[in-house]
Amino acid sequence: MSFQQGLSGLNASSKNLEVIGNNIANSNTFGAKSARAEFADVYASAMNGTGASSIGIGVSLQSVAQQFTQGNIVTSENPMDLAINGAGFFQVSDGKNPIMYTRNGQFKIDRDGFIVNGQNDRLMGYAADASGTILPGQATSLQVPTAGITPSATTKIKLEMNLDSRAATTLPAASPLIDLSDPTTYNNATSLTVYDAKGQDVALTYYFQKAATDTWNVYVTANGTPRASCCLSSRRRDCGRSP
Repeated sequence: MSFQQGLSGLNASSKNLEVIGNNIANSNTFGAKSARAEFADVYASAMNGTGASSIGIGVSLQSVAQQFTQGNIVTSENPMDLAINGAGFFQVSDGKNPIMYTRNGQFKIDRDGFIVNGQNDRLMGYAADASGTILPGQATSLQVPTAGITPSATTKIKLEMNLDSRAATTLPAASPLIDLSDPTTYNNATSLTVYDAKGQDVALTYYFQKAATDTWNVYVTANGTPRASCCLSSRRRDCGRSP
């Protein structure tokens, strides 16, 4: 009997090492949870019960319990990688079997726009209204629209800036009134990007030329080509085509 007790202890230790080894092997597996071996005493039994002086007959592995403790959340280069902070699971489905649950948040977008994991199981989610309130109903596959966005030309630009009233009046060029290649013919310049009807970038550059006290001439170029001019002052604003 003592041999059986000792052998059960060795078997239990072997199982415990297997559990520990599996934990170590999955130390770099995203979403994996460690396990813990739980053991129980084994007692001899008889029809008339167990006596007070009965000696146990060893130990056995009762269960391998999953430990759902919070792991470390790290950043990645994949914008579709997700993580759950706290309790909960991601719902995924292969479309054939019941909903499956996982803590592994490594996802990607397939060619149809569905968010899937490494086994091509689709991430499930719930619809929401414009305010972000979750709508009641069944979870469905999450799909990201992959169609191109219809281009729209820039129609309005709002600029907020301060021009130094102490700046010296700029000496204009002989003809035209400004030479964009000569910074001595204007005081300041700033650039921004807008879009045409085809969605292509257009580089706008604004050139500010102090013409008199409290009066500035503004010249605009699009991709280096003069497009418009404007006169700004506290008394008037006169805009038109540039020379």
